Amino acid sequence: MISWRSFRARRTTPKNARPRAASRPLVVSRVELGDFTPDLDVYLGLAAYLQLALFESLGRASSIAPSTRAKALTGLVATSTLERHQALLTEIERAGKDAADVMQPHTAVIDDFQQRTGGGDWYETMLATYVGAGLLDDVFSRLAAGLPDDYRDRVVAALETGAARDESGIVTELSLAIGADPKLASRLALWGRRLVGDTLLVARAAISASHESADDERLEPVFTELIAAHTRRMDALGLTA
Repeated sequence: MISWRSFRARRTTPKNARPRAASRPLVVSRVELGDFTPDLDVYLGLAAYLQLALFESLGRASSIAPSTRAKALTGLVATSTLERHQALLTEIERAGKDAADVMQPHTAVIDDFQQRTGGGDWYETMLATYVGAGLLDDVFSRLAAGLPDDYRDRVVAALETGAARDESGIVTELSLAIGADPKLASRLALWGRRLVGDTLLVARAAISASHESADDERLEPVFTELIAAHTRRMDALGLTA
């Protein structure tokens, strides 16, 4: 057997050979979700229908809220979600498209996601809104980087409508409930770990809708950052991600 080491030892250098340049370190370009932004119609249809589905889920949660304060919070978050949906509809209309037609291709993916992550009670629904919908908002905000310039800023602004206020309110209310019931903490920690997998499936669907060649290896660093953001959200509630 001839080894690579013995092969190197027998090589001779041609007299007219040029000196070899010093090897350069491999430069790996940072992968951004904006590199995988779907077509405008796909992006807007998926994002708009997601907000509509979240609004419907919050409507159901309001009817089972454990207190008047919880019901009021649910209504506040639902209002923000509806405002985001309406702002995205405006962008669809600006593009000269019919909103229902643009959203229709994405109903199956989002409806399945909602069925999996709707939650068994108010607490699970609100955690899903906080960490699941929050993660997807991160995804769509990053994907917006690849939208046409005349849409990008408006779409990002739409996605940020009420988001910080809603997250703060949910963290406050869930933290109070978790502090009063240690068993709830264990249940929500388990629920939060389940949510991240289902949520990333929707993120992957958004990317592959227009970029079938977006392989998992290239996307892994991006998803790692998204999972880190999920962990921070869980940490804010004192839950293990």
